[in-house]
Amino acid sequence: MLISIEGIDGAGKNTVTQRLREELACDVEVLSFPRYEESIHAQLAQEALYGRMGDLTDSVYGMATLFALDRHGAKEQLLAAAESTDSLLILDRYVASNAAYSAARVGGELIVDWIYELEFERFGLPVPQLQIFLDTDVALAGQRAVARAAEDEGRNRDRYERDAALQSRTAAAYRRLAEQQWAGRWIATADADMIIQAVKELVGEQ
Repeated sequence: MLISIEGIDGAGKNTVTQRLREELACDVEVLSFPRYEESIHAQLAQEALYGRMGDLTDSVYGMATLFALDRHGAKEQLLAAAESTDSLLILDRYVASNAAYSAARVGGELIVDWIYELEFERFGLPVPQLQIFLDTDVALAGQRAVARAAEDEGRNRDRYERDAALQSRTAAAYRRLAEQQWAGRWIATADADMIIQAVKELVGEQ
């Protein structure tokens, strides 16, 4: 089984993921995107976000393609998880993240449709059984992101993370995706208990 947890920087994805791992009885694994430690495509995107790839980061489609190729590199693991009935793979960001951030940067629905076609149709990535948007207050999420960076001397915020206006537009884009039930079932809430209950129902743990 495959679920994704989506949200802007500082929304609390790690906290909710940890609670799910602690409270679910089934076998739970976590896969975070971008996979900066192992994916060359994610590493190139990261270099761009820190201003070390010229004007690459100015290309919304170029950045979206790198993030999509990162996920394509994990396709076998994703397909296996989607077909499993006795284990759960939690994704810390997935295809919807690409759609939301790209839509926030360029505006309109064309790029959202393009990302759907690229990742789900052309690349053949599986649609998750549930997508969770952590609809955390944007200002609060921003404060958390700043505090997190301050606590880790080696963790400088990248171009997307430093752009408060982009984070706000991305949250709005996520809400639109959730309202449309884009690429499957969604729930949108900042209530961790509600999320835990929804996932338990999904995996059959009443």
